[in-house]
Amino acid sequence: MLAGKINVTSTSMTAEDLKKEIHFIDDAKVTQDKNWIHGDLIIVYFDENNETKKYEAIGKVTFEYDQNSSFYKGSADKITYYPVEAKYILTGKAIVDDLINKRHVAGNEIVLDTVTGNADVKGSKKKPVKFIFNSKDKK
Repeated sequence: MLAGKINVTSTSMTAEDLKKEIHFIDDAKVTQDKNWIHGDLIIVYFDENNETKKYEAIGKVTFEYDQNSSFYKGSADKITYYPVEAKYILTGKAIVDDLINKRHVAGNEIVLDTVTGNADVKGSKKKPVKFIFNSKDKK
């Protein structure tokens, strides 16, 4: 989500001015252009200049990022988005689908840099990293 109009909706909301946080509770969704994050709870954190520092979505979280030549969809137990770096950190049953390059990545944690398209994926012995892609036959 880059500069521009941001729309946040939820069933209820609480603002904590001293902490510079706004909590959007129950069916929360942040939308900007074609990009969105949806979760049970979304916390928006602000810096000292009241600029958005990060978004933290918790509980049955899904997202979609469609910008220029990138189109990602994903889900996790928790997604933290840093708008200045255009970076998503997905934790807990993390899944990202690159719909342009037709790739699927799953793991315990995925760090997705939407500027470079790089993904750093961590798994465990019980749940190893999974990467699925299509290859073409040589003729």
